[in-house]
Amino acid sequence: MKKIIGDNMIDHDLMKLSQLIYHYCGLNYSGRLLALKDKLAKRVGELGLSFGDYSSYLAKFPAEWDLLVEILTINETYFYREEHQLNECCHTVLPMLKEMKGNRPIKIWSAACSTGEEPYTLAMLIQETRKFPQGSVEIIATDINKKVLQKAETGWYHKGSFAFRRIPDLFMKKYFQEQNNGFKIDDSIQKMVTFRHLNLLETSRSSFLSDIDVVFCRNVLIYFDQDTTKKVIIHLHRKLAPGGFLFLGHAESITELGLGFQKVDSHKTFYYRKDTDTK
Repeated sequence: MKKIIGDNMIDHDLMKLSQLIYHYCGLNYSGRLLALKDKLAKRVGELGLSFGDYSSYLAKFPAEWDLLVEILTINETYFYREEHQLNECCHTVLPMLKEMKGNRPIKIWSAACSTGEEPYTLAMLIQETRKFPQGSVEIIATDINKKVLQKAETGWYHKGSFAFRRIPDLFMKKYFQEQNNGFKIDDSIQKMVTFRHLNLLETSRSSFLSDIDVVFCRNVLIYFDQDTTKKVIIHLHRKLAPGGFLFLGHAESITELGLGFQKVDSHKTFYYRKDTDTK
């Protein structure tokens, strides 16, 4: 009987904790309490707390959220990921935007950029086109995980990292220098990207983003339920300039949500464009 009561208490505490996590960053563990327990057992044990106490601890010490996010978020990414989208952006979308904007810089937002492979790949591809002078394209990269942002800002990746599994040899030779058992990205590429910490659900803290021309938010929505997905897409829609473009992961679709985007089908990929008559 005691064990049943104890298990019920743990489930209750985990459910409360899952609700806090959901409201903070949109990750839904309400139906995966055992997975949540497994992920957090080590940290909770280190603090000498119960799962119920840990919820109170988060309220008392908000900085703990940074560590919790590190534990829960998945940061698998690599250079040149889903290259058809990257090429479509750099060879079709950006030249189109250049004609429309004239001398005004094109703004790209890499949302949930993880350790930086996506924005750095965009920067390399943009340089390769030779169509965009320095300063004509601004890349802002954000993530909720402060630890991966710190790694991204260094521009250094270990030799054995999966980050290089799809990158063309040309890029490795041209844009990386061997350094300390790894590879450091070229300064010219690193300077094209600005990294900022951002929780996509904390819209009040995104004032530094406005009139964005292209958003990459790939392989993020798959971790959200439909309500959170709608909140995030509405946020992205507001940040995009009229006629701006949104690139999602190949397994993510918002066509049926009716949130002010039109699907664009190209030869090898698809993406979305914000309606030109909406703000």
